[in-house]
Amino acid sequence: MRTTVFRALVLAVLVIAWEGGTRAAGSAFFPPPSTILGRMHAMWFSGPAGTLFLTDAAVGNILPSLGRMFAGFAGGALAGVALGLALGLSARAYDYLDGVLQFLRAIPPPALVTVFLVLFGFGLRMQLAFIVFSIVWPVLLNTADGARSVEPLHLETCQAFRLSRAERLFRVVLPSALPKMFAGLRLALSLSLIVMVFSELLPGTTNGIGFQITDAYSTFDLPAMWAGIVLLGVLGYLFNELFLVAERRVLTWHQAAQGPPG
Repeated sequence: MRTTVFRALVLAVLVIAWEGGTRAAGSAFFPPPSTILGRMHAMWFSGPAGTLFLTDAAVGNILPSLGRMFAGFAGGALAGVALGLALGLSARAYDYLDGVLQFLRAIPPPALVTVFLVLFGFGLRMQLAFIVFSIVWPVLLNTADGARSVEPLHLETCQAFRLSRAERLFRVVLPSALPKMFAGLRLALSLSLIVMVFSELLPGTTNGIGFQITDAYSTFDLPAMWAGIVLLGVLGYLFNELFLVAERRVLTWHQAAQGPPG
C-alpha cells in the first residue's frame, strides 16, 4: 500500500510539474497535460454508454491497433516458445544455430521493412509478419536458455524413472524454463506495442493509433498527436502491470523455492 501511494504521489508531482512547465513555456508544440487529457476524452472516451463510452474514432483506431498487437504477440510468443524449447533440448542444434540466431536478432526490424513489403505487400499481413519477426527473438533465446539450464540431476532422475519425452518436457524442462521464458515474454510484450505503432506509420495503413498520430501531425493537430503518445504510454504501463500480476501467479512456486530475499 505504501508503495502504491508513493507511486501515485510521484506521478502527481510529475504531472503538476509538467502542467506548470508547459503553461510557463507557452509553446504550441508542447500543450499542457490538461489540454491533452481533454483531447483524449473528446476523441476517444466521450461515446455512448452502450459502447463503453468509446467513440467511433476509438473503435476505428484503438481497437484495430490492439488487435494487431495481440495477434502479433501471440504468434511471436508461440513460435518463440516452440522453437526455443526445441533448440534448448538439443545441444547440437543450439550450437549449430546460435550464430545464425544472434545474427538475425541483431538486425533492426525497421531495416527489413522493404523486405516485408515485397513479401507480404501493404496491409495487415505485412504488419502482423513484421510484429512476429520483431518479437520472436527475445522469447526464443530466453526459452532456449531456460531449457538448457535444467539441473542435470533432474534429467538423470527422469531417466531413472523412465519418463517419456513428453513427460520430461512438461514435468521438468518447461517448469525450469518458465522464469526465463516469462522474462522474454515480458520484453516481447513491450516490444510488440512499439513495433505495432511503427508498422502503422508505413504507407498503406488506414487506421490505428500510429496512423492517427501521423494524421494529427500532418494536420498540425498537436494536442491530438500528444494524446496518441500519452495513450501509448498508458497502455504500455497497464499491459506491463497486468503481465507482472499473471507472472507472479504462475511463478508462485518458483518465488517460494527461492526463499525470502536477504
